[in-house]
Amino acid sequence: MKGLIQPLRKEQLGKIKEIINSTELFPSELIDTMTADYFQENTNQEIWLTYNNPEPLGILYCAPERMTDGTYNALLLAIDKKHQGKGIGGALMHHLEQQLISDGHRLLLVETSGQADFEQTRQFYLKSGYEIVARIPEYYEAGDDKIVFFKILSK
Repeated sequence: MKGLIQPLRKEQLGKIKEIINSTELFPSELIDTMTADYFQENTNQEIWLTYNNPEPLGILYCAPERMTDGTYNALLLAIDKKHQGKGIGGALMHHLEQQLISDGHRLLLVETSGQADFEQTRQFYLKSGYEIVARIPEYYEAGDDKIVFFKILSK
């Protein structure tokens, strides 16, 4: 599927929430708070990308890890349920990786849930060349572990 990857625009927030709701894996009501600084200042180093064809079909959010040198963390990747499995997530991750490399960053982390509903997500990251480096028990809530993946970025 051919699409255009661009920075998130404020007028896309409604569609982005629909995409997140379609996945049933992340509370979309957090998006307004998460994007507030990004739209207000856009001087921070957060990265919000959308995959558009022509409207958004996917969203990716990534932020720098504090007190590190060149480490970023991809905290949200959501693809419209009707369009999963068509390479959109891979295209967004590849675009992000290339952007981080060109900006001189060296490491990308990905965090996700350890619950069974997230098995497809974890398999996606493994197939994308990420390695599981940590499991933090009970992190998100009782019975919900945090799984941390990482990938060294290189030119």
